[in-house]
Amino acid sequence: MAKSTDDTIAVRICKILAERIIAGAIEPGARLRQDHIAEEFATSHVPVREAFRRLEAQGLAISEPRRGVRVAAFDLSEVREVAEMRAALEVLALRHAAPHLTSAILDQAEDASRACDGSSDVRSWEEANRGFHRLIVTPCGMPRLLSAIDDLHAASARFLFSAWRSEWETRTDHDHRAILTALRQGQLETAVSTLARHVRWIGERPVRTASGAMRDAFAIVG
Repeated sequence: MAKSTDDTIAVRICKILAERIIAGAIEPGARLRQDHIAEEFATSHVPVREAFRRLEAQGLAISEPRRGVRVAAFDLSEVREVAEMRAALEVLALRHAAPHLTSAILDQAEDASRACDGSSDVRSWEEANRGFHRLIVTPCGMPRLLSAIDDLHAASARFLFSAWRSEWETRTDHDHRAILTALRQGQLETAVSTLARHVRWIGERPVRTASGAMRDAFAIVG
């Protein structure tokens, strides 16, 4: 029973800390102190350590020998790595999904693309964008591949929310339209090359940290 309780507390701590990290309330590179967090949540160090492990698994925190746990920095090399992995895996999934894409699925993907174009904030855009990508690759029927892609989209979302917490501008995604047109016309190579280029696009913008300092933030905007 105690183990189950610790797990439940760890999930709650992890969720709250993740929200703070993504929102920028805890800055990249900041140390996460077990004793302070245990005191805040009125718990022992056991669920806090488990929460830290969960944050590490999500790519939000890094554990360093003799230095403890700190918030991941989201540097450009990490964003590029996720972009390259997304390009490789989503192209693989689309190649296997293409023979099973129906007009109804492509219509749903078009609706998701329109929702992207009409989004006035970053969170609604990310949700619609993730929906578009999921719709066109899900028919591949490869659960492990799809799970890995979902994890990469979660990482993309963290980069995006860190960089574009505000000042999001409505935009038209021409790549989505080009991918759908190519798929409807049976031009798979055009679709996959457009998709690969699309998810490799990295945006950069300056953001203000919680301390008031400025830093460059990078995100996959595709």
